[in-house]
Amino acid sequence: MDPFETQYKAITRRHFFAKGALGLGTAALSSLLPRWEALAAAANPAGGLPGVPHYAPKAKRAIYLFMAGAPSQMDLFDYKPATDALFDKDLPDSVRMGQRLTTMTSGQSRFPIAPSKYQFAQHGQNGAWVSELLPYHAKMVDDIAIIKSVHTEAINHDPAITYICTGHQLPGRASLGSWLSYGLGSMNQNLPTFVVMTPTWTGRKEAQALYNRLWGSGFLPSKHAGVALRSAGDPVLFLSNPPGVDSDQRQRMLEHLGKFNRRTFETFGDPDTQTRIDQYEMAFRMQSSVPELTNISGESKATLEMYGPDVEKAGTYAHSCLLARRMIERDVRFVQIFHRGWDQHGNLAGDLPNQCRDVDQPSWALVQDLKARGLLEDTLVIWGGEFGRTIYCQGALTRENYGRDHHPRCFTIWMAGGGIKPGVVYGETDDFSYNIVTDPVHIHDLNATILHCLGIDHRRLSFKFQGLDMRLTGVEPHQPVKGILA
Repeated sequence: MDPFETQYKAITRRHFFAKGALGLGTAALSSLLPRWEALAAAANPAGGLPGVPHYAPKAKRAIYLFMAGAPSQMDLFDYKPATDALFDKDLPDSVRMGQRLTTMTSGQSRFPIAPSKYQFAQHGQNGAWVSELLPYHAKMVDDIAIIKSVHTEAINHDPAITYICTGHQLPGRASLGSWLSYGLGSMNQNLPTFVVMTPTWTGRKEAQALYNRLWGSGFLPSKHAGVALRSAGDPVLFLSNPPGVDSDQRQRMLEHLGKFNRRTFETFGDPDTQTRIDQYEMAFRMQSSVPELTNISGESKATLEMYGPDVEKAGTYAHSCLLARRMIERDVRFVQIFHRGWDQHGNLAGDLPNQCRDVDQPSWALVQDLKARGLLEDTLVIWGGEFGRTIYCQGALTRENYGRDHHPRCFTIWMAGGGIKPGVVYGETDDFSYNIVTDPVHIHDLNATILHCLGIDHRRLSFKFQGLDMRLTGVEPHQPVKGILA
């Protein structure tokens, strides 16, 4: 007998209706679930998850200064004086150990050592080494924790920057800021929870592209995606009323549109409909809050001078840093600034000083400004890129100029503010800034540390998607970097 035919004949009329009733009950129950979610959201108007933060946070907000393209650690923070005597000598195989290379240098016949041409000096109570390219950073080493031993598996820009921003090398995951918005919710009603800026740069013009997935919400609800603040035209797209429409007309239109959307939500219970309602209402409130935010005319002369000569030029890194401080004052949860142009495969001596001038004084000013206003104690600041650079030269090598390829095995970032121990230098690399000698910090450990400072246990912040419990820090064991925690 055919087993399928046997089963079909065995199904009685009573059995059919019993099974069908169960199916209808399941469908009815599933239709109610979004409504439960809506009730939970109504009970917690700030959003966020019940029970989050998991413990008392040291920081309530964060600013991520992302140097897209990968700064050269041995030209900025990771001083390697022993390499000076090894100029143009081949990097020993015992150091490289057959580690994979990018296609840009894998075809080179040799890997000549390129010592940094820049002078270093020790600063602060801990004697941290800082390059002459960062004189303002040198003045704040007692305010920051420098981590020299960060590492990643990604070796090319797009997967590497996607990896550190979303926890995975492939697109489709939620970004760090989106996770914070999802877990902690908003602290204000008139500005987005997560804001992104992409300022201009003066280094190498052929910079890597930035994709909005770096601040996207991935599988999380779309309301948790970052909002890009533009430097020209409307700071946020469609902020201004169209010609012939005044504020009263727009408000009436949004009220009627909200009624239609709420009726749709009551009928179908789709949470994306509620997101759309919230976004329309937020956009209307932003018509007044965003222009006020971006108007820096009320800042004192001393403050403007502290951020440097470019601060009043919209779209510059200095201007973005000042806006970041203004957002923190207005309780924006997470601000991320992507500064491009750090990809020095050649002409490092021509491009790197320009990049450093862009960010050195404004980054220092941001930390000092937050500190002076009592905001640094509960605001976390992070500075760094997606990987490091090689000690060996890519292309032509001279004492005055050289290039460096991608290097995921070690790179340097710094952190400051809420939850971070100031004046710390953590981790060490070998004499070639090629391999980590002590205290390795994976980028998942870095993200776990950021979440920890904001009161989140990274192992307990997850989202069910495609049958998996997704986390920013993946499934392998990682932990916050205890050596830099206050």
